[in-house]
Amino acid sequence: MAECGASGSGSSGDSLDKSITLPPDEIFRNLENAKRFAIDIGGSLTKLAYFSTVQHKVAKVRSFDHSGKDTEQDHEPPYEISVQEEVTARLHFVKFENTYIEACLDFIKDHLVNTETKVIQATGGGAFVYQKDADPEFRFQTNHPNIFPYLLVNIGSGVSIVKVETEDRFEWIGGSSIGGGTFWGLGALLTKTKKFDELLHLASRGQHANVDMLVQDIYGGAHQTLGLSGNLIASSFGKSATADREFSREDMAKSLLHMISNDIGQLACLYAKLHCLDRVYFGGFFIRGHPATMRTITYSINFFSKGEVQALFLRHEGYLGAIGAFLKGAEQDNPNQYSWGENYAGSSGLMSSSPELCPTQRARSGTFDLLEMDRLERPLVNLPLLLDPSSYVPDTVDLTDDALARKYWLTCFEEALDGVVKRAVASQPGSTDAAERAEKFRQKYWNKLQTLRQQPFAYGTLTVRSLLDTREHCLNEFSFPDPYSKVKQKDNGVALKCFQRVIRSLDALGWEERQLALVKGLLAGNVFDWGAKAVSDVLESDPQFGFEEAKRKLQERPWLVDSYSKWLQRLKGPPHKCALIFADNSGVDVILGVFPFVRELLCRGTEVILACNSGPALNDVTYSESLIVAERIAAMDPIVHSALREERLLLMQTGSSSPCLDLSRLDKGLAVLVRERGADLVVIEGMGRAVHTNYHAALRCESLKLAVIKNSWLAERLGGRLFSVIFKYEVPAE
Repeated sequence: MAECGASGSGSSGDSLDKSITLPPDEIFRNLENAKRFAIDIGGSLTKLAYFSTVQHKVAKVRSFDHSGKDTEQDHEPPYEISVQEEVTARLHFVKFENTYIEACLDFIKDHLVNTETKVIQATGGGAFVYQKDADPEFRFQTNHPNIFPYLLVNIGSGVSIVKVETEDRFEWIGGSSIGGGTFWGLGALLTKTKKFDELLHLASRGQHANVDMLVQDIYGGAHQTLGLSGNLIASSFGKSATADREFSREDMAKSLLHMISNDIGQLACLYAKLHCLDRVYFGGFFIRGHPATMRTITYSINFFSKGEVQALFLRHEGYLGAIGAFLKGAEQDNPNQYSWGENYAGSSGLMSSSPELCPTQRARSGTFDLLEMDRLERPLVNLPLLLDPSSYVPDTVDLTDDALARKYWLTCFEEALDGVVKRAVASQPGSTDAAERAEKFRQKYWNKLQTLRQQPFAYGTLTVRSLLDTREHCLNEFSFPDPYSKVKQKDNGVALKCFQRVIRSLDALGWEERQLALVKGLLAGNVFDWGAKAVSDVLESDPQFGFEEAKRKLQERPWLVDSYSKWLQRLKGPPHKCALIFADNSGVDVILGVFPFVRELLCRGTEVILACNSGPALNDVTYSESLIVAERIAAMDPIVHSALREERLLLMQTGSSSPCLDLSRLDKGLAVLVRERGADLVVIEGMGRAVHTNYHAALRCESLKLAVIKNSWLAERLGGRLFSVIFKYEVPAE
């Protein structure tokens, strides 16, 4: 723990208000490796952004030299695994009340070490750049996605309204002095509450109708003849002038929140209509993800625009200024060469203090909001084959809205936690502190799950994908980069020994019989998913469970979703030009399921792009592992060998390290290749990629989505049973 306090005279109460006790590991994380700072100083809240380098462990695979050896008799693993240190970049964002700004800056200054340059970029009411031992200067930067034009309404202490037409053409068109600072200031006078989030908490428990005068209070039942809702606010705080009683702090806070939110919503709507814009993005820490605030602003926009203008909100809206200031200082780093992804392990949820802080620290440190972004060393773009990228939603079910599914999946992930901890420890048998780190992982992920039980929206849209990704981020946080590396190594070795036998049996079949066998092989391979408890229990209790046993587990035709006859008929026509296949699991899945299917497509004259994860997730095959697997298969099979040599079979990385698949964030190199080769078939396999995500994804070409449902609850919800089969062949409408 590190004490951070502001010096000076004053009472002990003043001292408490001006000081904070901060655990540097949880608030200003990785400060010793910080390189650049940016600060957005508003009238009420300060937002800090800084860039740091992060050293973490990664699992690397390297092929053994098998020249001259009989791979059928070779008992060595197919490759060796080593754990190496890798340095990546991370962006940190921290928000705190201005009360603490002096103490926080002193804390940062005292903990800066091992850096060549310390630059603080700042924006706010007046944007200035602070560089150590230099005079300040002004800098500005904007960086928005291609969603133009729109209105940006930033609600800080006051309100600033900007019309944005392109990435570099925008105009400040208006504003208001009535904003978040007004809510805070008047709220403090009315309720004697000094903290911003405490005001929001009071408002969340209040009933504004006890203080506000409504239309029905004036007109009674006659309001209906006027075409007005009786619940409309006719006069904010209207009852306080005539009522001979005290009003609760909660009711006054709620009335104040509604008054200011309605005013901002109406103002934004008027500006949007004046400039012929139909989208308004709201940012600034007044919003704070507070449902009542967003609901009131949305209602106001809809009411005054008659539904013609849409109100949109940003999850981390309060960091817009800090991000803009930071980007200006990062121009020399060629930002177009990489992408950023949120690190859920280091981000706090909306409307919550960091769950890792104990209650005493929360009370003492006030409200701190944390966001961390990891730099991905490649640009990520849309799959060119998406029918409409603007309407594409990766996830099949939104757990934020689906309470029943949310309760099930949160419980499911909680119950799986012991097994994940056990697997993490087992993956590092030579480590003396693996058990300790695994327990820290358990506690961190458990805390995230509890936050989500109380606030499902805390980390954005809650989905099975986000739960899986958060778990992977937390594992990485405590240096468990690939808990399944040894499992994958063993499974790949076993499956490679079976490859030639499987190919011989397939080649012995007639054409039509072979097509069904290939599909069943794909499905049987997909059973081998260590992320599914029903499967991992079988694999741990029965080491002899193999490819043939998995085939017998499959549902008999007709399958739960069965387009196989339509697919077979298509295969009787001309070959596809190029197939893009997203692989799932290591071992039996990729070697005995995917590669025989790939081989058949190659024989038909179809080029194949096989896309695998860039980084590890569960027992999913990674790009680096797929290269070695393909090399070993090519040594056994002349068809695969010649296809690799002639570049008719290309192995690519997706840019992802997730068990699921977001087709709007793919490695740019993969997207370019898909376009160049004219891919006209997309194959997505696995529950994570084809059911939890992309089940409803619409593409501009033919697609195959196939998976085995390895979760009883999900199977029942879909109308099937455990090991039911999804085989969904889709052709775009003409």
